[in-house]
Amino acid sequence: MEEIYNDFSTWIRNKFPFRVQKLSIDAGFSCPNRDGKISHGGCTFCDNRTFNPSYCDRRRSVTEQIEEGKRFFSHKYPDMKYLAYFQAFSNTYAPVERLEQLYGEALSCNDVVGLVIGTRPDCVGNDVMDLLEQLSRHTFLILEFGIESTNDATLQLINRGHDFECSRRAIADAHRRGIITGGHVILGLPGETPEESIRQASDISALPLDILKIHQMQIIRGTRLAEEYTKNPFHIYDVDEYISLVAQFLEHLRASMIVERFVSQSPAELLIAPRWGLKNHEFTAKLRNYMLRNNMQQGILYSG
Repeated sequence: MEEIYNDFSTWIRNKFPFRVQKLSIDAGFSCPNRDGKISHGGCTFCDNRTFNPSYCDRRRSVTEQIEEGKRFFSHKYPDMKYLAYFQAFSNTYAPVERLEQLYGEALSCNDVVGLVIGTRPDCVGNDVMDLLEQLSRHTFLILEFGIESTNDATLQLINRGHDFECSRRAIADAHRRGIITGGHVILGLPGETPEESIRQASDISALPLDILKIHQMQIIRGTRLAEEYTKNPFHIYDVDEYISLVAQFLEHLRASMIVERFVSQSPAELLIAPRWGLKNHEFTAKLRNYMLRNNMQQGILYSG
């Protein structure tokens, strides 16, 4: 199959001699944008119920969630190994002793061969980064930062609570320490045109990121963004518009960037828009076909 973008699945297969699957964990973290340290209410688009699979329950221990997750996936590949994915909220937002205990508990579980830790760029002090650097020397570890946008006006509009420079500093620090570093961006945030999204590909490319997740803008019931959307609807991309946008974004993204995903799936009962009715693999197939038809390839227009 022709490689038109730098695919995460291929990359991760080359890292291990066996299949690996992420197991999401809700370890009971909060967020400085929710608990009052920075703000209350969180980012305007955020509802963590859209992230957690059914086997996640913060009332259970890390070990119990991992074992439940293993049962959930075991029918697919009995010899599967796992990456413990600390996903919900900001998973470095706790005293370093607590982090060490939680990460250590996950790594002590049978068949867990590494960690993926999702967090905010303003939740990684030197003590936390020292711990993550130490762990990364002994186990597979990906540190994943929510960037969302490189446009400071957008970040302020969505109540993100930090600017792009904060992301830049945190990512540079992680890279300097030899930690595999991922980032997450949303295309279609309020006020951002397709041209602005494509422009941001060069900002992202200039970061020492290893991995990028791209998601569509989703309007989730109960969020502040849903209230804003109800009062003053703004444009949400249909699937064809979004495919075109992602393809152009990839053309302007450096070719060495590993791209993990293009869309997020939210529970139907929570999702207001867009309602495309596509599974992740169906969207990816449509995107690949679009890029092939139009002779498009990741990095072909990158000028960094």
